[in-house]
Amino acid sequence: MSYDVSKPGRGVEAVSLFMQPRSIAVVGVSAKPGTAGRTVLANLRLNDFAGDIFIVGRAEGDIEGLPVLTSVDALPHGVDLAVFSLPASGVKPALEACAARGVRAVTIFSSGFAETGDTAAQDELVRIATEAGMALLGPNCLNSVTGLPIGFAAARRAARLPAEPDQPAIAMVSQSGGLMAYASATLASRNLPMAYTVSTGNEAGVGIPDFVDFFAQDRAVSVIALYLEEVRDPAAFLAAVGRARAAGKSIVAIHPGKGDSGRAAIQSHTGALAGDYATMQIHLDRAGVVLVDSLEEWVDVIELLARYPIPPTAGPGVLTFSGGFCAIAHDAFEAAGVAMPPLSEETRRDLAPQLPGYIPPKNPLDLGTQAIWQPELIPLGTSALMEDPAIGSVLVAINSGSAASQRSYGHRFIDAIKGRSRPAILAFPSPEMDANFEQSIRDNRLILSRSIERSIQALARITRHGRALKLAERANRYEPFTGLPELGEGAQPEWLGKKLLAAIGVATPQGRLVRTIEEAEDAAQSLGFPIAIKAQAAALAHKTEAGGVVLGIGNAAELRSAWSKLHDNVAAAQPDLALDGMLVERMAPKGLELVIGARRDPKWGAVLLVGLGGIFVEALGDVRLIPIDMAEEDIVAEIRKLRSARLFDGFRGSPPVDVRAVARTAALIGRLMQTAPDIEEIDLNPVFAHPDGQGVTAVDALVITKGRNKQ
Repeated sequence: MSYDVSKPGRGVEAVSLFMQPRSIAVVGVSAKPGTAGRTVLANLRLNDFAGDIFIVGRAEGDIEGLPVLTSVDALPHGVDLAVFSLPASGVKPALEACAARGVRAVTIFSSGFAETGDTAAQDELVRIATEAGMALLGPNCLNSVTGLPIGFAAARRAARLPAEPDQPAIAMVSQSGGLMAYASATLASRNLPMAYTVSTGNEAGVGIPDFVDFFAQDRAVSVIALYLEEVRDPAAFLAAVGRARAAGKSIVAIHPGKGDSGRAAIQSHTGALAGDYATMQIHLDRAGVVLVDSLEEWVDVIELLARYPIPPTAGPGVLTFSGGFCAIAHDAFEAAGVAMPPLSEETRRDLAPQLPGYIPPKNPLDLGTQAIWQPELIPLGTSALMEDPAIGSVLVAINSGSAASQRSYGHRFIDAIKGRSRPAILAFPSPEMDANFEQSIRDNRLILSRSIERSIQALARITRHGRALKLAERANRYEPFTGLPELGEGAQPEWLGKKLLAAIGVATPQGRLVRTIEEAEDAAQSLGFPIAIKAQAAALAHKTEAGGVVLGIGNAAELRSAWSKLHDNVAAAQPDLALDGMLVERMAPKGLELVIGARRDPKWGAVLLVGLGGIFVEALGDVRLIPIDMAEEDIVAEIRKLRSARLFDGFRGSPPVDVRAVARTAALIGRLMQTAPDIEEIDLNPVFAHPDGQGVTAVDALVITKGRNKQ
């Protein structure tokens, strides 16, 4: 599905009909109280909807003072929004009638369409709406709320934002109505106003990109929260995200489907290791979307970015009353990918004379039990962490004990934290919480958590987000390569793939494609023994399994024997295969075996992959997925995050390897993927990384272009 905002029924103008309708028709109202249509009507009345309300039902008469129209045909022309509370069988004729009456937008609660497999019936609804220029929400959506609930689950009075909001608000759009209800209620309990909550259902018409664009234009909205089960048009979604980010909005998303069962098995190592979820994650991260792992993390990060919209890049600082927690904090933050930095020299120098001699000024700052007798240490230590330029965020993690101690500690923390822009969480994992203390925290719009572990995860997440935004600022915008060889369609033979690599500046072994044993002997004499010979054909993707590779040939007699053996092996494995010839190559000097690859996901686009290669690539899966436009120095940092990174610095007597050359090669592959859209996959395995300063050699290469018939 394409979310083309230029089409009728799409874009910001279409969404505004659902968010700010001037007139509403409820279609399918029963005389029986408590039914879905009556609940919609009750919500409109309870929330003082000021526009015109029309109700369509089976029986003539009045319901709550409104005349019942017995047909959609009786509606006045040009109603902004019709809300369908109908069985699936009644939706199509009602939609056709709405189209005839010029209804501008329709919300369809009904189930029984694409979610049950009936895509034809849903496609028919799309056709009717499109031809009439109507906006469509649903089917199978739960509700749409803007401070004015238009829902069938329950009648309730919804909070409304003031005309000039005094704090940031949240806009939430979800492909699950139930999870939206949980998250919005949790955030409201934390004194965070909800500007919009929308459940999109099957998204036959308007979808998440349209709503993101609408929210981006609302000055009251600070954070856009997304629950995604499927992004139907990633290109449109990423474009909308870009516009929202440019408007200063933070975007926090959760998306299930991270497990291995969601992966698609494809031909190359790169394709097998770059799963769909991981590819999506790379693109969302690059676009500035915070993708979280759990529902709890979702609401925690939403609150953090609502209160503190500028994500940190420096690591966190911790204040505690427990020495035992110091080691736990180090372990937890490091496991979350965000190490705790030492305090700056200036902060250590300022703190030292103000602390008891047995309390060292360091991070974490452990005040121990001394805070009981010297409570003035609490604002002193907290303020020091909040002001230290080496610290990006602050976690106050204490067991606050009794209600009296909570009140005693609490106001000191509040005074030290409020009014500052640096993210801070007060984590008080006490069995009981003093109501006055908790209310004071909420009134001051600070963040209070009952879980230290959740606080650590949330602070680590926004720190990684801040760093990702900085990396994106250094992204490369490449010019296309020139002088590239012409490639065929589908999998390319190795010799042609290496010709492509040579054209973009990636080192490969010296070699020559030959077709006779005499040409092979001449090539061997020219290159110098030892050599390798490899059977070459586009249809021979797995040369080793077919017996199509012989390595370490030391002389002419061994070459003749290998030549015959290769032809016999390939003929036995694939009898009808016509070879391009044999690739004769000089044996490359050994090095650390790596894999460098790239894959173009059909929905999300391309990603790079770098990791430990050779026979270990799939056995260990020690790889990093990175954006194709990542700067070379940032690729070096990613390589250093591999579990096997110690091997790069020399291990058990081996020399350090040329990490910068590895990064440079990966950047070249990234440039190729960014500027050559017909290339779908590149898999270089192994790539020999030689000692520092001696570069790398791509020993094997698989290049796949569009048109491959996937198995």
